[in-house]
Amino acid sequence: MRTTSTPRARIRGLGAATAVAGLLIGLFTAGPAAATPDPGDTTPVRNDVTAAQAADARAAIASGEIPGVDEIVHSPNIEHLVNIPKDALKGTNSDLAFQGKYAFAGNYDGFRVFDISDPANPKTVTQVLCPGSQNDVSVSGDLLFLSTDSSRSDNSCASTSQPASVKESWEGMKIFDISDVANPKYVAAVETFCGSHTHTLVPERDNVYVYVSSYGPNAAFPDCRPPHDGISVIKVPRDAPEQARVVGFPVLFPGEGPDGGGNPGAPTNPGVSKTSGCHDITVLPGKDLAAGACMGDGILFDIKNPENPRVIDRVQDNVNFAFWHSATFNQKADKVVFTDELGGGGAATCNATIGPNRGADGIYDIVGKGDDRKLVFRSYYKIPRHQADTENCVAHNGSLIPVKGKDLMVQAWYQGGISVWDFTDSRRPKEIAYFERGPISATTLVGGGSWSAYYYNGFIYSNDLVKGFDVLKLSDKRTDKAARIRMDELNVQTQPDYFADFGDKD
Repeated sequence: MRTTSTPRARIRGLGAATAVAGLLIGLFTAGPAAATPDPGDTTPVRNDVTAAQAADARAAIASGEIPGVDEIVHSPNIEHLVNIPKDALKGTNSDLAFQGKYAFAGNYDGFRVFDISDPANPKTVTQVLCPGSQNDVSVSGDLLFLSTDSSRSDNSCASTSQPASVKESWEGMKIFDISDVANPKYVAAVETFCGSHTHTLVPERDNVYVYVSSYGPNAAFPDCRPPHDGISVIKVPRDAPEQARVVGFPVLFPGEGPDGGGNPGAPTNPGVSKTSGCHDITVLPGKDLAAGACMGDGILFDIKNPENPRVIDRVQDNVNFAFWHSATFNQKADKVVFTDELGGGGAATCNATIGPNRGADGIYDIVGKGDDRKLVFRSYYKIPRHQADTENCVAHNGSLIPVKGKDLMVQAWYQGGISVWDFTDSRRPKEIAYFERGPISATTLVGGGSWSAYYYNGFIYSNDLVKGFDVLKLSDKRTDKAARIRMDELNVQTQPDYFADFGDKD
């Protein structure tokens, strides 16, 4: 490991072209013991690159422009405390959620629970085998929610892959009781149109509403036919989660024709995804507000009636955004950061060829009041360190770092690592810290890197697709005050009012 400031040559560009002993592991299988991880649910991880691209990567490593294979580098204000490799669950690591002293880490083969009482020494509490990509995970009270976005033979944790063209195939939401966190119990399943790629919780006292984002309809899929221009809304009674059910499918992109009224994509807008649903939604329950990243569109909507969200404004960027992936509000709810997942997370887009405005964040101010609020574009943000053509890298999941009067965010960039950046001035965002590993391979494009990087109770937690669970300590006068905010629960897509909900505690 080495600590560096950002190499100047690397900012200019590359050219065009621990295992922890003694972990307590409880493997819970909700279904027959024969359940095994399903390779059909994992993402492709290897792609050929040209001989010239491979040569460029090796030369950049040799010259010090990029770290060596698997070498860790970071800014002086970040410390890498620990890495916990994958264990029983061998699939792709995905999203994270937090509750009290626990971190819940999604994996395409299920989910893993860590005790993070000592962030420098996390302990595995249990690992739940339940294959079904991408296993996006959230928690609320005694309930855990898991997204299944791959067509399965049934809704059990012993299911296998089955074509979506088969009517009996299943995909959607799974719900677990985690009142005994060491022994989660699978209590309910709700099938949703086109499955559940991601989901977002809108919690209430007696019920939890779940906004299910999915996309990719096909006339040959009985349960996922076009137009698919909205989201599924599930109502889950806290005291009777087995009664969970879909209570609505609000149309967010009304329009005539077989594809609804979203962005038409190519050939009308070359290089832009056609909108056929949403990828991810972030809600601010305290302000009855939500932002949706919906393939070819970004939207702002009112969720005062959680069963019937209502669109306030909608924007497109048909020049630089290929796929609207996720959204993050600032604390004052007068800005939204949208991410563009150019290349779907499997491509090398953090290079000089792609440039600074594609595969980046788009920062939008929210101007006006009430139903007259508008999203107004201000700038792009992209990490300033170019990556090799053998590294998948693009804007991905991140969270706010709660400091009063500042808009600070930590964000995952796959093999681009983790970036901490300041967008207080929405026209001039800037990076203030970073952590990354060198490429997994200098000769082949191998998928990996940080899927999610979130700030929780004074530390940064990251789920790396390949390398496992990382914990980082950020020490910087600009961010240190955030450690005073002590949270009981965090699902990043259900953004809290950090200061009203949790207080600025000394």
